[in-house]
Amino acid sequence: MDMNLNNNACKYTNAYNRVSHRIKPGLALNYEISMTSKFDRKQYFYPDLPKGYQISQFDIPIAKKGYVDLDLPVEFGGGHRKFGIIRVHMEEDEGKLVHSESSSCSQVDLNRAGIPLLEIVSEPDMRTGIEAAEYGTELQRIVRYLGMSNGNMQEGSLRCDVNVSVRPVGQSEFGTKVEIKNMNSFSAINRAIDYEISRQILLHKEGQADQIVQETRLWDESSQKTFTMRKKEGFADYRYFPEPDLPEVVLTSDYINEISKSMPELPEAKRRRYENMGLSMQDVLFLANDDNIGHFFDSTLEHGADAKLAANWIMGDIAAYLKDEKVSIDEIKLTPLELSELIASIKNGTISGKIGKEILAELIAKGGTVKAVIEEKDLVQIADPAAIEAMVDKVIADNPKQLEQYRAGKTKLQGFFAGQVMKVSKGKANPVLLNKILGEKLNAN
Repeated sequence: MDMNLNNNACKYTNAYNRVSHRIKPGLALNYEISMTSKFDRKQYFYPDLPKGYQISQFDIPIAKKGYVDLDLPVEFGGGHRKFGIIRVHMEEDEGKLVHSESSSCSQVDLNRAGIPLLEIVSEPDMRTGIEAAEYGTELQRIVRYLGMSNGNMQEGSLRCDVNVSVRPVGQSEFGTKVEIKNMNSFSAINRAIDYEISRQILLHKEGQADQIVQETRLWDESSQKTFTMRKKEGFADYRYFPEPDLPEVVLTSDYINEISKSMPELPEAKRRRYENMGLSMQDVLFLANDDNIGHFFDSTLEHGADAKLAANWIMGDIAAYLKDEKVSIDEIKLTPLELSELIASIKNGTISGKIGKEILAELIAKGGTVKAVIEEKDLVQIADPAAIEAMVDKVIADNPKQLEQYRAGKTKLQGFFAGQVMKVSKGKANPVLLNKILGEKLNAN
């Protein structure tokens, strides 16, 4: 008896969490949430589901009529775009048929069969492969921000199937729709769509538009082409009817409000907030792309750092380290507090920017504090004019040939002299003061 109650409670909790995980994307994507929805049985035969049919939602999905706001990358023309979404429905995943080229048999992989999933169906608002890829990337960001999934396409945590159709200029009706499957990255989605668009346009131009049929095609990465998999089924082939073994999903306003209050700041809101700080769109897209990076940036600002300077450090040296070491920003030993201290130390003249880079590298790898590293290695910037002047005099005296060339018109040699002074000072000379004194000395009669 106790075991049954515990099992029932466990099942209830799982069901509660699964429904709440379906409501969160609805709220994030501006949907109309259905207060009552139902499950339907898709009676089309599924050889990769043990029971032979799939449970889904047909006429009353859990949410409908939403949209995604996103900013296209600067390298692709930039600009703000809104893509409509038709519906979000819950269903169970299928298994996977594995076909062998060396034999006439097929195998069935049931590892994912029956696992609950959420399907998001977009409006036909995208016109290029890059738009579709960016739309998919934004959905990935959202599910990661919500903590619903890692969203990794390579692991099957997020999968995208695309429908492509073309129509002659001036025609209002959409052309014949072709579905493409077997894409495991957003770059593959981009290439597959652009290839399929070109393939269909070519058939139109050659007077063979009738060869564009409703079908499912697969993307072949090696040949960079799509090829026919099977004829596409229509709604009539699925033979939907209400699922007799599952009750309706009934929601309340209080339940929706509870979930709404628990929602984090989403990518679109974060981008607009960063944009209002005066950051460039390149900065905005980078910082908002990863919630962990955004959180690190925000924490750095909370400790008093300037937004643009913090963005420069995160997008420059820190991002390079993350890429080279293949780690995330929450795995490094540098803290937002110490990054803000580093920025402040450079800004107030305690250390130079060059020394700042050296300190940053040590803090990322080993941790510690900016103050301790400066004291331990005696890195305080030299700001005494007399000390810098003495170093400048020595460098000029040691390089008479370069001095003669400078005064003959090769003024770019000032950089050479500055570098030599920095070498003598072990990178600690105040660069502004150094260049002022150096300029006066080099141009003296």
